[in-house]
Amino acid sequence: MNCPLETPETADLLLEYCARTMSPESTAIFERHIALCSACRNFAEGQRAVWEALDSWEAAPVSADFDRRLYTRIENDQSWRERMWRVLRPLFAYGGIPAAATACLLLTAGVLLDRSGHPVQAPAVKPETAVVDVQAEQVETALDAMDVLSEFNRKASPENPHSKL
Repeated sequence: MNCPLETPETADLLLEYCARTMSPESTAIFERHIALCSACRNFAEGQRAVWEALDSWEAAPVSADFDRRLYTRIENDQSWRERMWRVLRPLFAYGGIPAAATACLLLTAGVLLDRSGHPVQAPAVKPETAVVDVQAEQVETALDAMDVLSEFNRKASPENPHSKL
């Protein structure tokens, strides 16, 4: 027999054995395997301990007025909107508070919109001067390259009917 812990197809055999739902023939074969395989034996002992604990557990008795308290609680249960409205209701009882909040919102929106129409000017920055050490040969090479590129640009432009590009 292949070890059920190593074979996914037979892994449910361990649970069937521990739940005592296995056929007597399969149980005998499986008990022979458990005698040889320590991993399956440990698993079965752990499952047996869980099943015994579940079998010995007794639920606490339900009080006599449980149903009455449950139905009362269900009837009194409120949605989150109702609970929120109950908290905010005193604020709306005074007519001036919502009006003042609306006025503050409009004033804030007006200030923000007024400022968005005017571009923000960056502070004046002094131009910095840099000292660059340039060789005469570098300048001459750069000017020659610019001449070549401008000649190429002139010949490659679409306005030039003799352009071959």
